Amino acid sequence: MLTALAAGGAAAATALATRTIDDGALAQAFARTNHAGASVSLSEGVGLAAGTLATALITRDDAALLAAAAGAGFGALDDHRESGNAKGLKGHLRSLARGTLTTGGAKLVGISAAAGLAALMIGRDRGARGLARLMDAGIDAALIAGSANLINLLDLRPGRALKGAGALTALAALLAEDRGEIRADIAGLAATIATAAPGDLAGEKMMGDTGANALGAATGVLLARGMSRPVRVAAASAIVGLILASEKVSFSAVIDANPALSAIDRWGRG
Repeated sequence: MLTALAAGGAAAATALATRTIDDGALAQAFARTNHAGASVSLSEGVGLAAGTLATALITRDDAALLAAAAGAGFGALDDHRESGNAKGLKGHLRSLARGTLTTGGAKLVGISAAAGLAALMIGRDRGARGLARLMDAGIDAALIAGSANLINLLDLRPGRALKGAGALTALAALLAEDRGEIRADIAGLAATIATAAPGDLAGEKMMGDTGANALGAATGVLLARGMSRPVRVAAASAIVGLILASEKVSFSAVIDANPALSAIDRWGRG
């Protein structure tokens, strides 16, 4: 029952929030130009944030609620009040080292702090104690903050970031220690992604930082919950490795050069 409620509530929240922006007075403020020069709307980001928050509220997941809210809030700041020219992880860290707080730097600090607190909440729920709890908190914080960053990095082409989030959600379901009934939190995020997919794949909407960071942080919480420590370490290492690699290598260039990845990337686009 809770699984169906989470899926239905998340889908409804995603659709309603997106439509409210598109049909309201804020539509122009959310208009952007994408990589191809076409006009798109950032309303999808608000919809994704609403879907992730609805899932967290329905499932009573305080850690997911905090992580998604921080991702959405700091992402919205970067979407609508962007400041500074720093790019990438190194750029933002250099700005912070010079005492300059850009919106990207604020996002980095804020989401990382929220990820740390969310990780401690997950450890509390897990019942861990002492050194084991601190170790788990570090792993889980890396998963949450890393997933938020990774999904943001993938938001360069229609559907790419949603496919990445979908892959992480599927990973959380497949590698969960308890493989019983589908968890309500997984169902909620899957419904959120599915609801946003048509507009994103058609190139009419994009998630922006608001949606990417909210969705990414929420999927990070999924990965942190229910999987064994070795699996979480492996997942966190892979995600952090991809983020560090993005400082040197273009994801788009790698995807375009690989036929299989390119086919997956183009699948479903309008």
